[in-house]
Amino acid sequence: MNKNAEKFTLAGGAGPMECLLDLPPSAPRGIALVAHPHPLYGGTMDNKVAQTLARTFVALGYAVARFNFRGVGASAGVHDGGAGETDDMALMLAHMESQYPGLPLALSGFSFGTFVQAQLQQRLIAAGRPAERLVLVGTAAGKWPMPDVPADTILIHGEVDDTITLAQVLDWARPQDIPVIVIPGADHFFHRKLAHIKTLVVQLWRREGETPL
Repeated sequence: MNKNAEKFTLAGGAGPMECLLDLPPSAPRGIALVAHPHPLYGGTMDNKVAQTLARTFVALGYAVARFNFRGVGASAGVHDGGAGETDDMALMLAHMESQYPGLPLALSGFSFGTFVQAQLQQRLIAAGRPAERLVLVGTAAGKWPMPDVPADTILIHGEVDDTITLAQVLDWARPQDIPVIVIPGADHFFHRKLAHIKTLVVQLWRREGETPL
């Protein structure tokens, strides 16, 4: 858990959801939601990549929320293959928008979490209110039926990922003509490579004319 994260509970589709909120030192400029890796393989909201994404968006000035998927930690329910998890992420979005109305939205996820966020983005696009941008790390291409994502999505992958291979991600990204940023020597969990994720996202997120962080 990040140092200043605040725990809270939210009512989810299968019962209570164990959640964390990370806030920037000043008024938030946006909302960011973080989705963790597969719950049946040890994925939790305290996963190091998920924590890194949370810290990254706090550094960018976003109010960041994440939660344990169904059946993880103190969250009720059982794994639902992505459908229920996407429903719960939508509930988290509604909660955050009620707390911080009118702010832009960023979606980010790691591994299985990328599938959840890509599905949520499709729902938001259909509703005419897409997220500002997505950050997908270790994208779950070839493992789950990843939908297409917007052209400005930030895709980061490990060169030697043997859980979701780089070839699988490239095969998914190629028809969409979306670049994939490859971290040399990084495995699926980005051991000793986590700093690259934050550096890359901060650099790519910075709008023209903004003061460097």
